[in-house]
Amino acid sequence: MKVKIHLYTRFERFWHWFQAFLIIFLMVTGFEVHGSLRLFGYDDACNLHNLAGWTLLILTAFAIFWHLTTGQWRNYQPTFCNLKKIGNYYLCGMMRGESHPFHKTPERKLNPLQALSYLFLKVVMLPLQLISGLLYYYYNDWVSWGLATRLDGVALLHTAMAFVLLLFLVVHIYLTTTGGSLVSYTLAMITGWEEIEENV
Repeated sequence: MKVKIHLYTRFERFWHWFQAFLIIFLMVTGFEVHGSLRLFGYDDACNLHNLAGWTLLILTAFAIFWHLTTGQWRNYQPTFCNLKKIGNYYLCGMMRGESHPFHKTPERKLNPLQALSYLFLKVVMLPLQLISGLLYYYYNDWVSWGLATRLDGVALLHTAMAFVLLLFLVVHIYLTTTGGSLVSYTLAMITGWEEIEENV
């Protein structure tokens, strides 16, 4: 039996969509800086990329504060409970029409595989991207800081993380189509309400 529950708060939805916009915008302007496409022109792309990067950094600080003060950080606590079952569901179970082995609740919105993926995103991928971006931005201050790191190494790390984030985004968008309908998960992140199987 399906029930409709309110899963996502107003801030959660705002943060999700604004973060998604900023990451996509950073990819577009970043790839233009690299010469992979032409949209804004090099100078504007560079300035817009820096502005979006600072905006993402500020948004991330607010999100960390919100997660810590509301207790929502618990959604990212890693657990290996039913991890194999959930992995099997994504690999072949959903193609066979099997029901999802995990049931969302307002207290636990992410299944164990999602929790591990998002934890890796938040603790490894985004910090590496932000730190390498800041090092890139402050390249002219390296000497006064006593840094001897090569710029090409930082640039390679920043670009590699961009491609990893692009892969994450593609998988994320694909998985949003695996709900009750092609758009049910997307609508849930717009309205805050999601229809889920009641855990009996």
